[in-house]
Parts: sequence; structure tokens; C-alpha cells
Amino acid sequence: MDQGTAFRPMRRFKQELPQDECLRILDTAYRGFLSVIGDGGYPYAVPLNFVSVDGKIYFHCAREGHKLDAVRACDKACFTVLDEPVKEPGDWWYHVKSVICFGRIRVLSDAEEALQRLKDLGNKYFPKNYDMARDLASNGPRALVLEFTPEHISGKRVREK
Repeated sequence: MDQGTAFRPMRRFKQELPQDECLRILDTAYRGFLSVIGDGGYPYAVPLNFVSVDGKIYFHCAREGHKLDAVRACDKACFTVLDEPVKEPGDWWYHVKSVICFGRIRVLSDAEEALQRLKDLGNKYFPKNYDMARDLASNGPRALVLEFTPEHISGKRVREK
């Protein structure tokens, strides 16, 4: 995943999470924040539902808007997730794990693959008895799917005290 020395090593290396734990968090986290370069060069971060499949991360989006304009203008992005915070017995503070991914993002152009990723998102977020086929038939044509390919993933455990 690392491409040369383009990414800094973690300064607080004793708090660094192993890659398998980072991938587990990416598989189970509920929401994350996608950060792109927005209008006027300002960072633009937006909370999103997502699904991780075969080492890539997928989001759905509208066919127009700030996020899509930013993705089309620059394919570099950052995606951040937090694991559920935990309180250890007797502690008042939380222990939190976070994962940050740097990579490239693009609009999926293959309609079949995009539909499959929408189904993957639905399987993660919709209730078991939800009529996903009906939802995809009515809302799917209005959605685009973004594919984020991580180039560098790092994770950190923090004690918020």
C-alpha cells in the first residue's frame, strides 16, 4: 500500500495499529469522513456511509455537487474512520482507534460494478427485510458510486485523557 516515501511514518509509533486491525476497523466502522480538495483549494470533508470491498472503499453520491466536483478536479483524497470508543473499567476517559487512508478516488464508470457496490452498501446499512431491489430500481439511476483506492493506511490508538 505504501508507495515509496511519499507518506510520513507515524510520529507516535507506540500507538500505531497493525495493518490487520486497520482493515478490521475499515470493515466494521459505521461512518467515515472523506476529505478532498474543494473550492478555492480549501479542504472539504464530508461524513459518509461507506463499504470496504477487496481493499477498496466505496461511497455513493449524487450526480452533481461539491464532492463530485472536487473528485473530478483532483483524484487525491483522504478517508478517516473511528472505531467505537471504549471505556476501560474504572476509567472516565475513552480509548479510541482511528484509521486514516490516503489514496486516489474516481467515479466508477462500469454500470454493473456500480450496481454491485450499491448492493454492497445496502447490505451493510439496510435492515434485513428491506426491499433493496425496489430502492435500487427507483434511486439507483440517480446515484453515482465513488471508488477510493488506498495508497497508504495507518491506524492509531488514543487514550483521550
